[in-house]
Amino acid sequence: QVQLVESGGGLVQAGGSLRLSCAASGRTSSTYAMAWFRQAPGKEREFVGRISWNAVNTYYADSVKGRFTISRDNAKNTVYLQMNSLKPEDTAVYYCAASRKWTDRRYEYDYWGQGTQVTVSL
Repeated sequence: QVQLVESGGGLVQAGGSLRLSCAASGRTSSTYAMAWFRQAPGKEREFVGRISWNAVNTYYADSVKGRFTISRDNAKNTVYLQMNSLKPEDTAVYYCAASRKWTDRRYEYDYWGQGTQVTVSL
């Protein structure tokens, strides 16, 4: 069992930055691939990016590539999402998730956090 808790969301102006954190607990949490998803009002939850268990590999959605960076510190059981050059269309609830697979399909993620709200204003 893996428990995930996101933090770091908030209100930021367009062009600004935020860093989200996802604290994981559970004996084997460091062996999971981790991902960030987001869900805007009235839209489906969409993939943002993922990182392998050893942080060697990352992969991003085209919409955030070059602006967002995922990292992890397994010693702290924490995954980060650094978001730069934020746009109003980045406004959403952001979720971290854990999977044994290397995938961007949300149904293949076994564990989810409760989400943290990110709002980007003009």
